[in-house]
Amino acid sequence: MSPDRAPATADVAALVAASGADAAASRAVTPSHCPYCALQCGIELRPRPGLVDLTPRDDFPTNRGGLCSKGWTAAGLLDHPDRLTTPLLRDRRAAGTPGDLRPATWDEALERIVTGWRRCQHRYGLDSVGVFGGGGLTNEKVYALGKFVRIALRSRSIDYNGRFCMSSAAAAGNRAFGIDRGLPFPVSDIAEADVILLVGGNPADTMPPIMQWFDAGRAKGARHIVVDPRATPTARGAHLHLQPTPGTDLALAAGLLHIAIRDGLVDTGYIASRTTGFDAVRRAVTAYWPGRVERITGVPEGQLREAVRLLADAERAIVLTARGAEQHASGTDTAQAFINLALALGLPGRSFSGYGTITGQGNGQGGREHGQKADQLPGYRKLADPADRAHIAAIWGVSPDELPPPGVSAFEMLDALGTEGGVRAMWVLGSNPIVSGPDANRIADRLAALDLLVVSDFFLSETAALADVVLPVAQWAEEEGTMTNLEGRVLRRRRALAPPPGVRTDLDVIAELATRLGCSAEAFPAEPRVVFEELRRASAGGLADYSGISYERIEAEKGVFWPCPAPVTGESAAGEAVHPGTPRLFAERFATPDGRARFVAVRHRGAAETPDRDFPYYLTTGRTMRQYQSGTQTRRVRALVADDPDPVVELHPVLAARHAITAGDLVELKSRRGLAIFRARVTDTIRQDTLFAPFHWGGYSTVNLLTNPALDPISRMPEFKACAVTLRPIGRLPDGGAALPTEATVPVATGWSRPRDPSLSAIPAQDGAGAPPPALTGLPGPGSPVLPGLAGPTGTVPATTSTAPGASSARAGSDRAEGTTPASHRKDRRMHSTPRFLQGVFSFEGQGLKKPTFLDPSLAYTVPPGTTTQPVYFRGGNASDELVYVLLVRDGAPMRYFPIGARADVHVPLRVVEDLLGDTRIELHLAAPEGVEGTVIIDFGLIEF
Repeated sequence: MSPDRAPATADVAALVAASGADAAASRAVTPSHCPYCALQCGIELRPRPGLVDLTPRDDFPTNRGGLCSKGWTAAGLLDHPDRLTTPLLRDRRAAGTPGDLRPATWDEALERIVTGWRRCQHRYGLDSVGVFGGGGLTNEKVYALGKFVRIALRSRSIDYNGRFCMSSAAAAGNRAFGIDRGLPFPVSDIAEADVILLVGGNPADTMPPIMQWFDAGRAKGARHIVVDPRATPTARGAHLHLQPTPGTDLALAAGLLHIAIRDGLVDTGYIASRTTGFDAVRRAVTAYWPGRVERITGVPEGQLREAVRLLADAERAIVLTARGAEQHASGTDTAQAFINLALALGLPGRSFSGYGTITGQGNGQGGREHGQKADQLPGYRKLADPADRAHIAAIWGVSPDELPPPGVSAFEMLDALGTEGGVRAMWVLGSNPIVSGPDANRIADRLAALDLLVVSDFFLSETAALADVVLPVAQWAEEEGTMTNLEGRVLRRRRALAPPPGVRTDLDVIAELATRLGCSAEAFPAEPRVVFEELRRASAGGLADYSGISYERIEAEKGVFWPCPAPVTGESAAGEAVHPGTPRLFAERFATPDGRARFVAVRHRGAAETPDRDFPYYLTTGRTMRQYQSGTQTRRVRALVADDPDPVVELHPVLAARHAITAGDLVELKSRRGLAIFRARVTDTIRQDTLFAPFHWGGYSTVNLLTNPALDPISRMPEFKACAVTLRPIGRLPDGGAALPTEATVPVATGWSRPRDPSLSAIPAQDGAGAPPPALTGLPGPGSPVLPGLAGPTGTVPATTSTAPGASSARAGSDRAEGTTPASHRKDRRMHSTPRFLQGVFSFEGQGLKKPTFLDPSLAYTVPPGTTTQPVYFRGGNASDELVYVLLVRDGAPMRYFPIGARADVHVPLRVVEDLLGDTRIELHLAAPEGVEGTVIIDFGLIEF
């Protein structure tokens, strides 16, 4: 059947019959895939009475017989006693307060949902009903869900938890390469690379079977470089471990590229023939000389030089990023900085070389390709593109004008729940946002404000426990569908047994709800194979083109790599080759209009929230070997919990001694947003200024009670990987106990965990872009949040003590020259004022030391009438090889000179400078020896009274 025509009735019947045969429960052995991470290891299932045997597939190309502890125990959840097998409803008591969940019929539950949705849309508008999806849903569900929201609900309100996982790397890949595929090459290429740079990933714990490819490379002499604040098992096996301050990976990448350019190690031929934008990047990284990067990151210059030399000397090299680099308010730019490094070395498109990112969730790749993102249509098409809208509208049988516009991102949708213009009724599928989302107290408040919360799950997760309606749905081995793994390999999930009585598949539920909302049954089929055939047609011609992929091809070829377009004439005619799929991208061109990759100049901003007196340490989060995501599944596996029974926080022995903490103690962590409790794990594998806690637990140990919801301006990724905390040992839990509750579902401790001090209440979500660098006096800059209780016409600026850049190893990262908002919010010594900043990174060409020139219009400021302004500090950096000076000019006359040495920086507190009265104009000029070219960093802070 051609993917360019809709299936006829007979075709549909044939497809359904084929799927029925495929899904026969009597099959002795069912090949399928592990339900957890994006490696999607091949497995075999053998159902027996009351039991399902699960074994790895030796012949599957990604895992080759390997399986982690989570995969080995996955089948034990299929008949777990906690399985949901009937819908649950929450009735209102007479006083209007919510009652307990009770069993209900499917008809009653679905009617409650449809009635509630209609009521909300009638009262608040179409967009008031929304859907929050998941990165573990099959491609068929993702496609059907996006179509359901836009056609059946006619709403723009849909996004998914993959926004918290892959969005920054995806945004950077699209920007640089014109396409987003986690790995643009098979995982087997890892074994062939001579050098690998892995940034912010720990696959030895989070994806153990993939390590066979790393191990094979090392056995042949490959050298691996790992960038991580922790000496993880992956880092300990590497040739070189770079251990930076959290939030400084971008500066590290820029510093590596600076060295490569300075030492003549870049591939100039590749840059000239296959890329654009290098000159702007070359100018930008002049500001990141090794000494400065060491001060920012804490990574010694010698290690920086060694890393660059290893990468540049390698015939085959790969740069990989993961969540540690990407889950930041500057995650997109950080991923871009490492792409810039890879492009400068000529890696993307070269054999056994390139840039890639390690996808996390099971269908994290396919989940972001076919329509459950707020701005996306199937095939990685854009909802804002008229041609893309027309193509999909034709497939769906509607007018392009009937499709809604793009919606908002996951956290922005969650943060507006129950508010004017926000979602009032939400359906959550395959996600547990109260545990997995940032600032859990805030999310709990918003979920409680909903008129209707519906959750589809196979267990009662922490989010489901808050719902008004809970729908029991099938697990992975009880349904058919496709998944797309981290390589872009489309795989087939096979049904090995029927769901328990009373349980439906997600596609069944979507189809039934669509029918009740007035759509035809043909528009929303419940049979996965039929949905996939429509997905093929919808994706045809898109970036993620699946039109040449069929269930039969997937099975015969052990997966097919997209893009894989169908033959122009439909099924392959005589002499017309079937597209083989695309295991490796970029060999000849990139997916940009001119076929060239894009360098993009980016700048280091640092963490959106950095340590200060009240919150003196960094907290970073991540995964452990035996748990997965929010733990809804893995916390129910006895063997996994027995091996890793307690939620722990890792801290360095020096830090533990400072706070009189010993291994096994209960430790309370506190941020501006909340509190959480963990067992202490004292280890020298972590930096002295950094704590690490996993995000798999609920109850008192919900680490996302602490995390910062500051958002990346492009990807809208929250900053999970860095926030400021304090800690203290505690003798017992708030309820008087001594054992942390770690049951399968533990209500998030949102009541207890809220900050006690009003001045420490949650900081509003903010973009990570455009924020100023930290004033050396600690003043917040433009775009900083106004703290509760401090709002007013001019705000209130807390004063702090300055810390010189690089003053101590514990403060590495303080030389964050661009764009970080400091997080010092003291209660004392306040003064009513407004901070102002003249700042940026500027290129120059000297006209002579006696001929200062005005650098840039952004370096001018006029004091508002009726106010007084005082200069507070000057900080500058000079990337050139000659002395330069910056001149402060007041109303056209010189006021102060600031010399900056060659490849040096200065910090000048301005404690004795006269006040500037209203209408005074100041400018910053620069003088340099004639003909000298370079870059300067300017950061001039003032305060208005």
